[in-house]
Amino acid sequence: MVIRREFRIVLPLTVEEYQVAQLWAVAEASKNETGGGEGIEVRENHPYETESGEKGQYTNKIYHLKYKVPVFIRTLAPAGALEMVEEAWNAYPYCKTVITNPDYMGKEKMSLTIETWHKPDRGELHNVHNLPPEKLAKRDVINIDIAHDKIKDSDYKPEFDPKKVASAKLNRGPLTDPNWRKTCEPHMCAYKLVTIEFIWFGLQGMVESWVQTAERKVFTNFHRQVYCWMDKWAGLTMEDIRAIEDQTQKDLNEMRKGGELKGTKEK
Repeated sequence: MVIRREFRIVLPLTVEEYQVAQLWAVAEASKNETGGGEGIEVRENHPYETESGEKGQYTNKIYHLKYKVPVFIRTLAPAGALEMVEEAWNAYPYCKTVITNPDYMGKEKMSLTIETWHKPDRGELHNVHNLPPEKLAKRDVINIDIAHDKIKDSDYKPEFDPKKVASAKLNRGPLTDPNWRKTCEPHMCAYKLVTIEFIWFGLQGMVESWVQTAERKVFTNFHRQVYCWMDKWAGLTMEDIRAIEDQTQKDLNEMRKGGELKGTKEK
């Protein structure tokens, strides 16, 4: 069974600003989710070029999971099943990420693919991913409002509330107007096409449903942080970002070995 959903996230940023903002926020958020034996291990992070001439940055990461998935999966899954591999090809403004569990399930039984286009619009493009008619007919579109969509009480932090946070450096926000996505300047949209293929008898329906719910939660909370961290990443260059990523890779390896469990924990 295949599930396909397209999440559209409008932000009060330029496409150029978002490239820096996203990478800075990924590095910062990774540290907030790593510790106590769990979290993110960066194995590779380097430029790539394909035979067709596409250029970008390739990353390979392992997600060491146990308490970050629902208890019914933890109970039934054997050791090794909760270590996921993420490969990403960032040829901005297009990016592709593939998450698999090759050691236990194999790529043919479990894969989560996220393809993202970043465009200078407000989410009006009907088929930015150029899906053929048969796939387009089965695609669901979900629009995310980072300021006004409801989030879990346990996820709420006032410092990550776009309705309360404004940028002194960029002179933007807070996003108090319910119609801000239609009026904000500058503006851009991240179109994230999520495709899930999962074959595991007895768990398929539950896992697919949980992953899609988790993706919406991750996209919403992450982009709330991207916005609220504006004054931290504003003014940074891509050279600054690569240096931060190198240091973060070293930090994550140390943090994962010790300390306490951090970040999201599922029950």
